[in-house]
Amino acid sequence: MKFLTMVKTLNPEVAIHPPVELMQAIMQLGMEAGAKMTETGGMALAGTVTKKKDQIITDGPFAEAKEMVGGYAVYELETDAEIVNWTQRFVELHRKHWPEWDGEVTILHLQQFNMAG
Repeated sequence: MKFLTMVKTLNPEVAIHPPVELMQAIMQLGMEAGAKMTETGGMALAGTVTKKKDQIITDGPFAEAKEMVGGYAVYELETDAEIVNWTQRFVELHRKHWPEWDGEVTILHLQQFNMAG
C-alpha cells in the first residue's frame, strides 16, 4: 500500500530554522526507512482553488501563510500500522529535538486509478 504523509507546522513563527540535530535525526530515520520511503521533499502553500455551489474561488498565490506545510514523504508499506509507526517516530524526533514546535502530520492512503482507458 502507498501512503503520503504531510507535515504541517501550526506555529510558523518558530519554524524558520529547524535545529540541525532534528534535520540529522530525520535524515537518519529516512536512511532506516530505506526503500520503504519512496519520495520525500519540502512544500510551501501556494494557493487554493475552491468550487462552492456555482462559483470557483481562487485564493493565492500567498506571500505568507498562517500555517506552514513543511514537507511530505511517500511510503510503500504492507499495513496501516506501519505508517502510523513511522509517523509517530517522525513526530517523536520533533518532540525530542525541537520541543517548541507545534504541528501535525496527516496520513493519506493513496489509491491509484488507471487513466489509460
